[in-house]
Amino acid sequence: MQKYELIPLQLLREGVIEEGNLFVPGMLDEDDVLRAHTKDYWERLRDLSLDPREIRRTGFILDRALVDRESSIVQGTIESAHNALEHGLSFNIAGGTHHAGSDWGEGFCLLNDQAIAAQHLLAIGLVERILIVDLDVHQGNGTAEIFGTNDRVFTFSVHAEKNFPFRKEKSDLDIGLNIGIGDEDYLEILEENLIEVLESFHPQFVFYQSGVDVLQTDKLGHLNLTMNGCALRDELVFQLCKMRGIPVQVSMGGGYSAELRFVVQAHCQTFKKGIEIFF
Repeated sequence: MQKYELIPLQLLREGVIEEGNLFVPGMLDEDDVLRAHTKDYWERLRDLSLDPREIRRTGFILDRALVDRESSIVQGTIESAHNALEHGLSFNIAGGTHHAGSDWGEGFCLLNDQAIAAQHLLAIGLVERILIVDLDVHQGNGTAEIFGTNDRVFTFSVHAEKNFPFRKEKSDLDIGLNIGIGDEDYLEILEENLIEVLESFHPQFVFYQSGVDVLQTDKLGHLNLTMNGCALRDELVFQLCKMRGIPVQVSMGGGYSAELRFVVQAHCQTFKKGIEIFF
């Protein structure tokens, strides 16, 4: 998507980041993939042998470049998680592929980047309890399914209830919002529930899926958040984590406003709020 090229260019132009703040991911280790996805699914995806029904479900035309791109995104989130442990906060300019389940791809998601990265951190013993905060307008169904029986990962999804995916999985905490909810009600619901989760689960690390398809300008979202409301959402997440000393990895998630400038502006706001609060 074009936004992934424009976000870093805009951040560089505004002086929010420097070239040295950017990194290019290395090669993805298959062992990391297999901690979140089944061997059968991964090998058929890798070998471009998904059946036509499975390919249609992804929304993509499957080819080698697409799988390589998805693998790079996943590795970017793994490396971003390590950077967050070192510095407190780190971003993947892409990612947030939360519709990919253990044995399926869906909704333009082939591999679940934050689920794979979470399993990676747990497997090598860097943390013991992880919270995934998914504020994309669509439920993180793939993430919920992958961690359905894992008590070391708490999945928290705030989404439009009557929206894709229409068959939802069960997160540890799902907040299904009514169509058209605005800034004040959204932020009140988010703050109350996020504080409760942080104080009861005590995560050592947070993955934040910061989709901006919650905007009132979004073609697919059906919520009514303003640009400022979206910025306050990000600020709330970052402040609550920072004050508790919890490192945060951020992946961008969705954004489908008719005018691309709104999508880029909202994503750049996420970077600015995180940098302002953590650094």
